[in-house]
Amino acid sequence: MKKIEAIIRRSKYRTVKEALHDVGITFFSYWDVTGVGNEKKGSVYRGVSYSTTDIQRRFISLVIPDDKETVAVDAILTAAKTGEVGDGKVFVSDITEAYRIRTATKGVETLS
Repeated sequence: MKKIEAIIRRSKYRTVKEALHDVGITFFSYWDVTGVGNEKKGSVYRGVSYSTTDIQRRFISLVIPDDKETVAVDAILTAAKTGEVGDGKVFVSDITEAYRIRTATKGVETLS
């Protein structure tokens, strides 16, 4: 099993969610997060100075069978991309075991 974590623009969340659903991934968790990026300058809008160092993003986390890794990552990369700095990151890690609390089932069967 693989755990995929993605940090994306909030504006791209709906597109990423639909792309994941299109490839058969219908369960994942998400959080609104704030992070610090490489941007060092601020911006001014209507005479008010705003810090652009604190970046509002959405964090998505999903655990999937090994054979779905490529399609899931490709779906996220394609749907989240704008081509601009700040599109986000995707991280993939191995999951050694998973358990369903209700039935005590373990393994990849817990993902369905």
